[in-house]
Amino acid sequence: MNSRYLTPLTIMSLAWLSACTPTRVSNQVSIDSPAQWQHAANAQSAETADLKTWWQGFNDPLLNELIDKALAANHDLKIATARVREANAMVTGAEAALYPSLDFSLSGGREKRIDRIVGVPSGQGIKLITPTADAVSGGLAARWEIDLFGGRHLEAEAAAAQAEGSQEGLHAAQVGLLAQVATNYLELRGVQQRTGILQRNIELQRERLRTLQVFLKAGLANEADMVRQQTLLQSTEATLPVLTNAEQNLIHRLGVLLGEPPENLENRLAGVGPLPKATPTMPNLLPSDLLVQRPDLRLAQSEVSAAAASLGSARADLYPKLVVSASGGVGALAVGGFPSLAESVYALGSGLSAPIFNAGRIRAHIAAADARLDQVAANYELTFLLALEDVENAFVAHRSARDRFSQLTEAEGSAEKAYRLVDAMYQRGAGDYLVVLDAQRSKLAVSDERAKAETAVSVAMVSLYRAFGGGWTIHSGIDKASIR
Repeated sequence: MNSRYLTPLTIMSLAWLSACTPTRVSNQVSIDSPAQWQHAANAQSAETADLKTWWQGFNDPLLNELIDKALAANHDLKIATARVREANAMVTGAEAALYPSLDFSLSGGREKRIDRIVGVPSGQGIKLITPTADAVSGGLAARWEIDLFGGRHLEAEAAAAQAEGSQEGLHAAQVGLLAQVATNYLELRGVQQRTGILQRNIELQRERLRTLQVFLKAGLANEADMVRQQTLLQSTEATLPVLTNAEQNLIHRLGVLLGEPPENLENRLAGVGPLPKATPTMPNLLPSDLLVQRPDLRLAQSEVSAAAASLGSARADLYPKLVVSASGGVGALAVGGFPSLAESVYALGSGLSAPIFNAGRIRAHIAAADARLDQVAANYELTFLLALEDVENAFVAHRSARDRFSQLTEAEGSAEKAYRLVDAMYQRGAGDYLVVLDAQRSKLAVSDERAKAETAVSVAMVSLYRAFGGGWTIHSGIDKASIR
């Protein structure tokens, strides 16, 4: 293409054409979303905005402090944050290809040439020595590839979508971190509560063994009863190291989640601590809200957008490319003692290139990009199904744990009542002390199960908020994917 035909109006027209991106591919994936949850609880009162700080519903200052430290120092979040910075830098690099490039060059040097001419009649060569010459040149060169069919724009869009995906990866890491900290903390408190109950049970069984030993000496019990009680005591004591090991492991895990050496929290979290009595309210979200709230779904959507843009960019390689270039500079040459000679040059040109034969390379690239789009679209649909499963399972787990906790609370009340009755009979001289100890042991056994169920209720609520993607803020201006 001759440069004299490249008028400003032509350049503006080509730039406008490039913005149309005629090779663009739709990134919309149709998702079939249920109208409501199948296993949701009847009472749902929390608003979507409450998902950001859902853990504060436990009303536990220590849990709040641990989560604050985790958000500030967790290494997984640091890694995800660095990935976001990397992806944003890649966006800048991709967008730079949309603009002209301008390069500056400067060179200089000294030259002296000695040439020999042979073949003269005398048979001797003649040396020609040129004077020493100093040369300096410099200039500017500009180049701009006009994006006629949107390939460069789509490459930039793909990079932007990948950067958005890295941001959603950070959100997903934050959601998982909050759930891990809360779950491990609640399980730690549950184990500590069970440890306290077990220690009381051990003391009670030791008391029963001592009583049997006294009865055996008085002829009121046999040796078999005492051996059975000793076996029961030993088996009960063997449970204590298991709970101690679980407690230490949970403390160590919390330390790592907070970005600290595992043993740093032992002094602060060791010992018996109560489970939080308050719990967050049930989230009030529809299945379709997951498409906006869950970071993994937003990440899957960004992968679809990136793949669609990459496919459009690959298709643009089938069409011609137009490059506009311009250069200009000055040079100076000084020979011997003569005055320096200066000259200036400039060039303005354009070039048009189009693929004719490349052994199917471009078509193969397009086919691969199209297959990649099908993959991420299917993954997006699968991720949504898994999210629905995650929430439904969390609803079922919470309801089951709550029902079990309610039943065991009633059973604990009945065991307490039975213990009080046999103790009252014993106080009046109408009962057996061993029966009193057995009633108290039964009550402690029910209390242990009730403590496990109470922990399960709280942990199930954490799982429910994790399934809903709680723990980060939805930015404004986010459009939902196509839903039917």
